[in-house]
Amino acid sequence: MIRRTLLLLTFLPMFASSEEMPDAKRESEDLMNAALPLAERMLQEAGEFFPYGAALGADGKVISIAGYDGREKPPSADVIRLLRQAFVAGGKDGRYRATALVYGVRVKIPETEIRSDAIAVALDHKDGYSVVVYLPYRLAASKVVVGELIAQAGAHEIFPVPH
Repeated sequence: MIRRTLLLLTFLPMFASSEEMPDAKRESEDLMNAALPLAERMLQEAGEFFPYGAALGADGKVISIAGYDGREKPPSADVIRLLRQAFVAGGKDGRYRATALVYGVRVKIPETEIRSDAIAVALDHKDGYSVVVYLPYRLAASKVVVGELIAQAGAHEIFPVPH
């Protein structure tokens, strides 16, 4: 299974206090590590995966979340939109402390500029932590071979930005 510590996640928003960010970062990392094995399993079994999500509930438990609009194979963008809408609603009413949106993308590997398939994980935490992590991969003999994590600041799409 893919188990990575997010050592590259150094994006600390300027508005977050130093007391709340370590917990937000740690909870987001834990949520990502809980969500990633499903993507790896689907890649090994089918060579692809549909976007899906996970959330950290108000009680601290991980919740798996899927998006479905009634179609057998909806476009990934539609599923991502549904998941984001569900995350925003759950954040507003206090059901979720953190969210992880997992989807497939193509990324440029920084050192080489070579394009690679990657698992993207958009992480958002109620305390202002927001980052997108990319895990480049290739399939080799039905195994997922992962590269180095790439991280960038997130867009804070799920929770309002604290002041």
